[in-house]
Amino acid sequence: MTDAIRTDALGKTYPTGTVAVKDVTLTVRPGEIFGFLGPNGAGKTTTISMLTTVLRPTSGRAEVDGIDVARYPGRVRRRIGLVFQRSTADEVLTGRENLEVAAGLYGLSPAEARPRIRELLDHLDLGDAADRRVRGYSGGMRRRLEIAAGIVHSPRILFLDEPTLGLDPQGRAEFWEFVRDLRRRQELTVFLTTHYLDEADRLADRISIIDHGQLLTTGTPGELKDRLGGDLLVVRPARAGDGIVRVLESIPGIANVDPPAPDGAYRMHVARGESMVPSVVRACDAAGIELATVSARSPSLDDVFLTMTGREYRENADALENGHTHSP
Repeated sequence: MTDAIRTDALGKTYPTGTVAVKDVTLTVRPGEIFGFLGPNGAGKTTTISMLTTVLRPTSGRAEVDGIDVARYPGRVRRRIGLVFQRSTADEVLTGRENLEVAAGLYGLSPAEARPRIRELLDHLDLGDAADRRVRGYSGGMRRRLEIAAGIVHSPRILFLDEPTLGLDPQGRAEFWEFVRDLRRRQELTVFLTTHYLDEADRLADRISIIDHGQLLTTGTPGELKDRLGGDLLVVRPARAGDGIVRVLESIPGIANVDPPAPDGAYRMHVARGESMVPSVVRACDAAGIELATVSARSPSLDDVFLTMTGREYRENADALENGHTHSP
């Protein structure tokens, strides 16, 4: 079976000498939801731009649905759909008119487009609003309309670039229920970037993390968390700079303490987290170090991201929510 997406040492270097993506090798299986995560400027958008033929690679190779993106960009475009992080719907037009425009751009004749548009409007719960202007749509309705526009030509692979940015929790949940249903009905492959780690954890079959243009790791959400090993012990002192690292590393069972997170907490991987909590409290008390919090838990995808990149994913999310743009 042909892979939905395959890259081999894919790279992009700009004429200025900036290396945006370097030696990215990955495989996306047909029918899976594949999460592609990374901090701002990590190379996510550049990679997607190459896979969708917007940018030409400067090294390596990429195939989408078995087709070389550099040699046959037109054939690739007919097999993919795109939903961007910002709304692309024309607010002056109705929902139906937006889909008619999209169908025309993809080369569908009016006779082909009409039943397909009717099917999508009904399936995405937009039938009653089909002939209303988009300016009156809610955020969730707009995102569903944009999905419909992205798949009106029945693509095999759907690229979703931060698709739920700006939606409230209910809107996000509804959006992803529609995506899951579409995947089941149409056997879609979904390539997803998101700044919500809980979203990737719940939805993605597999995840890759990219940083500084290079792929760091790939696996299922469970595999990525298991690779951290054991439990995560999180210790936050009441005051910074009181020698807590030396005290913690003197406790049997604690080998390495990560640098402090932005909230001042220290993280360390231990075999059995709950059994270590009393030892930490006793050692810090004996050293005269006041603790604000001590907790033990299983690793999360956020912990994986922090371990791999040295940054919390919340920083990435905050930048996006505040309107900061991506760098390559």
